[in-house]
Amino acid sequence: MKAWKSVLISVTSYVLGLFMISKSPWFLLPLAWAWTGTAITGFFVIGHDCAHKSFSKNKLVEDIVGTLAFLPLIYPYEPWRFKHDQHHAKTNMLSEDTAWHPVRREEFDSSPVLRKAIIYGYGPFRPWMSIGHWLMWHFDTKKFRPNELKRVKISLACVCAFMAVGWPLIVYQTGIMGWIKFWLMPWLGYHFWMSTFTMVHHTAPHIPFKHSDEWNAARAQLNGTVHCDYPRWIETLCHDINVHIPHHISPRIPSYNLRAAHQSLRDNWGKYLNEATWNWRLMKTILTVCHVYNKEQNYIPFDEIAPKESYPITFLKKVMPDSA
Repeated sequence: MKAWKSVLISVTSYVLGLFMISKSPWFLLPLAWAWTGTAITGFFVIGHDCAHKSFSKNKLVEDIVGTLAFLPLIYPYEPWRFKHDQHHAKTNMLSEDTAWHPVRREEFDSSPVLRKAIIYGYGPFRPWMSIGHWLMWHFDTKKFRPNELKRVKISLACVCAFMAVGWPLIVYQTGIMGWIKFWLMPWLGYHFWMSTFTMVHHTAPHIPFKHSDEWNAARAQLNGTVHCDYPRWIETLCHDINVHIPHHISPRIPSYNLRAAHQSLRDNWGKYLNEATWNWRLMKTILTVCHVYNKEQNYIPFDEIAPKESYPITFLKKVMPDSA
């Protein structure tokens, strides 16, 4: 029942968000979009639990709920599940982890055009870089093993069907501006949280990424993962996705048991845990420091390597507060 309570919270908060969007004057729309984007992030967490087989004892129910939860996000459930399993198997392993990882120096130096794109992508646009990850990892059938392709294609067909029916219906009922108001802006809000949660989970100046021959699974899961406290309403709508360390110790812990599991880890292994609070200083550090891989320092900022081209980073350092 606790799992279905999460569904009720997400559906109710999403419907409330759509109501707020429909009734808000233009100057309150950003608040309505922020709420609704946060609410649909809860859909992702529900699908995430289904993918880890922690939502229900019935596998078919999990596959159906996971697929439906991901549809409003235009996320193909099975492709995401397969690649997410790789993230858990190779957390913080250079070149193998499918989530965030440092920029490789040879990649940064490969061309001026790519360098500029990387500086913007890992700087001011980083809170929306999950859009690039979404496009790169989940729609190319060549990235999957032959035994995965059938399920991948079913998920892709579901997403295409949702777009083919849902988007024209929204446009028919509300116009192009309605599609922007009711779908696109909340979707961008979701990707803000998708990017933010996932980069905070495993990114800090002291957290190393390792080559496969130096990588240690226990260290990566315990010491390479961050627990971060957010405002309580965000944690509620997103079903405690921020309580991330126990999830990497045992991915089958359901989201509603993560807090109890984290408290147990804190009681027994507290000195080994990375714990933080989401604030301006944390985000400023990630956006302006955690850039290019270096074996000794973990990260080298872009502006140390290419100061003349790193004006987006210089700008962020000037405008982002240092307050905790």
